[in-house]
Amino acid sequence: MKLGIFVKSPATDWLMRNNLIDQAVSYQGQSGDPDAFPGEMIEHDLAQGNVDAAFVWGPIAGYFVNRSDNKVRLVPFPVQPGIRFNYEIAMGVRYGEKAWRDKVDNWIASNQPKIDQILTTYQVPLLPLQPVSAQ
Repeated sequence: MKLGIFVKSPATDWLMRNNLIDQAVSYQGQSGDPDAFPGEMIEHDLAQGNVDAAFVWGPIAGYFVNRSDNKVRLVPFPVQPGIRFNYEIAMGVRYGEKAWRDKVDNWIASNQPKIDQILTTYQVPLLPLQPVSAQ
């Protein structure tokens, strides 16, 4: 089997741990082409049969699964020690700009249901929010 992966991703670690890295077909996260989207190359190679399976994570995975007209399936990875497939997304502001930080925090809080709906639409698994300490 040929396994498509993005370089420097948790999938690379998983393939190495499971002695499958020799079967990897690697893709760059950014192609340098502003008209090419991450994942588009893998989507093309899956359709053409150049790879048999692809390890794609995060919103990119959900986006391309939704575009595939049920030709591609999303299979979540179970938690494994030492390999993180889950990650947090954050927004930040410059240190000392408390008013701007509070405005962004308030916007996120008031739009959280919409944000969650968008992420869910793209099949991004949502984990419970962890408390954040304010500076």
